[in-house]
Amino acid sequence: MKYVRQFFIILLVSLAGETLHCLTPAPIPASVYGLVLLFLCLEFKAIRVEAIAELSSFFLVLLPLTLVPLTVGLIDSLEVLQKVLVPALILGVLGTILTSLAAGGAAEWAVRRRERRGK
Repeated sequence: MKYVRQFFIILLVSLAGETLHCLTPAPIPASVYGLVLLFLCLEFKAIRVEAIAELSSFFLVLLPLTLVPLTVGLIDSLEVLQKVLVPALILGVLGTILTSLAAGGAAEWAVRRRERRGK
């Protein structure tokens, strides 16, 4: 029953993200709204981490399976990609570097913020 409760909590947050996506004109995917809402709920303790921890861990274990269709699709489109391989690789490497820098900066900011709160 606890998994059903945890799934229901995640489902409600996802539904709220879908609702925000429908109500706002911004071209932001509903999943991003949902992730931001979940983050805010966890940060402001509206949802305790323990309330969704086990099901979230299960979803993280399944995450690599979601990348298999993407990889198969890329391999299927290899002929088309060969025409733009160099620009695609450059953009992929630059995008990875920028994403890593942004994620690292956000993580450092969050750690510093948490340390300041603890003092």
